[in-house]
Amino acid sequence: MRAISQRSIGGPEVLEVVEVERPAPGPGEVLVRVRAVGVNPADRKVRSGHVRLFGDPPFTLGHEFSGVAVESGRDADSFRSGDQVFGWVTPPHGAYADYVVVPQTSLAAGPTTLDHVHAAALPIAGLTAWQALVKVAQVHAGQRVLVHGAAGGVGHLAVQIAKTCGAYVIGTARAAKHGFLRELGADELIDHTAEDFTRTRDVDVVLDTVSGETGLKSLATLSPDGVVIDVVGIGFDRTAVKERAAASGLRFVEYNLDPGPGDLTALADLVDRGGVRPSVQETLPLTEAAKAHELGESGRVRGKVVLVP
Repeated sequence: MRAISQRSIGGPEVLEVVEVERPAPGPGEVLVRVRAVGVNPADRKVRSGHVRLFGDPPFTLGHEFSGVAVESGRDADSFRSGDQVFGWVTPPHGAYADYVVVPQTSLAAGPTTLDHVHAAALPIAGLTAWQALVKVAQVHAGQRVLVHGAAGGVGHLAVQIAKTCGAYVIGTARAAKHGFLRELGADELIDHTAEDFTRTRDVDVVLDTVSGETGLKSLATLSPDGVVIDVVGIGFDRTAVKERAAASGLRFVEYNLDPGPGDLTALADLVDRGGVRPSVQETLPLTEAAKAHELGESGRVRGKVVLVP
C-alpha cells in the first residue's frame, strides 16, 4: 500500500510517497481502508520537529480519518467489514496512508449525513471544540463565548457548537473570513489584525486556538466566573498566563483532547441532527500532502484541508 512517510525532520518537502506492507490488525484492533484524512496543526508540528513525541523518523503522520472497516483482530467485535467509520490514530503509524490499523476504542460509526471527506475533518478538530465547550466549560444558553481563530479547523466547529448550546458567540478572524463565520452563526466578529479584542468584556468562556500572548490578553475579557481554555496542545509556554490568572483569581485551563468512542458518537449525533457542519476548503490527493502542509502554514485556511488516498 501507499503511505506518506518522512525520513527526516524538516519542511513540507520531507514528506514522500512510499510503498509499505499493508498492516494486519492485532487484538482489539481494526484495519480501516482510509477514504479521507484530515490535516491538522499537530501534523505540521511533528513533521517540523516543533514537537518530538514519536522519536526519530521515519514515521507516517495523520491523526484523524474517515474510512471503511476491512478486518478486525481478536477481541475486536464492535465493527464488521464494510462499516463506515471515523476516528483518530496516533503516529508513528498514522493515517496518511491507504490503510491504517486502529484500536476499536478510537473508532465510531461515521455521521450518516456526511461524506468521507467531511467526516475526516471532524474527529480531532470537532472533539477538541466539543469537549472543551461542552464537557469542560459546560456552555449554556445566555453565555458569551469568545472563539479565537474562529475560521480555523477547531474554531469554525467551536462557533457552531457554542451556538447549539445557546451561547452568544464572538469570533476573532481576518475580515475576509467574517462572511463565512456569519453564515455559521457567529453573533459578533473582530478583525484581530486591526482591532483590539480585549475591548470585549463580560466573556464567560474563551476558547483559545492560538495560545501564547493571545491567552494572556484574553484574561482581560473575562467575567469574574469566566474561563480561558487553551486547546493548542504542547509547544507553548503558558507560565505567564497561568501566573496572571492565579494572581487575578481567574480560571485558565490547558486542555488536552481525550478521544473516545462515546464522545465520537456524540459528535456524530450532533452532526446528524444538523447542529454542526465541518467546512473543507480544499481536498487534495494523498500524494500532495506537502502542498496541504504548505496551505496550513500559510494561515489562510478556512476550515480544514483534507487528503484523499
